[in-house]
Amino acid sequence: MIRIGMSTSAVYPLPTENAFRLARLAGFDGVEVMVTNDEVTQDARALLELSDRYELPILAIHAPVLLLTHFVWGRDPRVKLERSAELARSVGASTVVVHPPFRWQAQYARDFLRIVRETAGTYGVEIAVENMFPWKLARQNLKAYAPGSDPTTMDCDAMTLDFSHASLSGRDSLELAMAMGSRLRHVHLCDGSGSMDEGRIFDEHLLPGRGNEPVAEVLEYLVGQDWHGSVVAEVNTRKARTEDARLELLRETLAFAQAHLGTERRKHFWHPRPADAVGAIRRAGRRALAALRSSD
Repeated sequence: MIRIGMSTSAVYPLPTENAFRLARLAGFDGVEVMVTNDEVTQDARALLELSDRYELPILAIHAPVLLLTHFVWGRDPRVKLERSAELARSVGASTVVVHPPFRWQAQYARDFLRIVRETAGTYGVEIAVENMFPWKLARQNLKAYAPGSDPTTMDCDAMTLDFSHASLSGRDSLELAMAMGSRLRHVHLCDGSGSMDEGRIFDEHLLPGRGNEPVAEVLEYLVGQDWHGSVVAEVNTRKARTEDARLELLRETLAFAQAHLGTERRKHFWHPRPADAVGAIRRAGRRALAALRSSD
């Protein structure tokens, strides 16, 4: 079964609860939590409460690897990855998404693949390394990542495919998905309009179908391969001026995925249920479990 989720980054900079609420209203199957400076994204108990309130499982945790999260959980990238894996286990997420190391993280880069494998084994989650893109300065491509920006050149066990990153790198996403093969575990659903060599500078994260990547073909290829994993919308909706406008963008993204994955379109209405005894007991149990795991 392919689940279609939404990343909390799709509604950034709105608070985390807004992401869960909008994901539910749009009709997604679950949520990927991008760990940021928002303390809710770092708190297993808070995330489990949101997951229960909006009846959405947490499909994945995205480690805090962006420059804007440089100080989240300290500076040590290994600690950040371990904390992300611990959080994923605590909230029931099966996958942790991580970027390759920056080149200036020399020790971490040298030990990266070993650290990824050890951390995955310790916490019982898959750590899927995401394809990235070269940086450009004064028209010169820079190798910002080590051992590289393309996980297919690495001896890693699991990978995440991001269409926008592939576009910026000048890669055909279908070719990249095929190169990842059985190691492709997770997909960031979005699009891009071109590469750095074509003058593009920014990581666009367009809605699928609004760029030039073969997004539809990749989704259909995955269905044909009997692939099981999560396809998570990681689109840019910051230009939406109203909540209704943002919801329409999210629903368009979901409809695109459903059309090419062959799943039925969900209804887009939902109202929170009043608290009941069974729900209260379930929430208390999940909070207690999170507390026990956090104390390990």
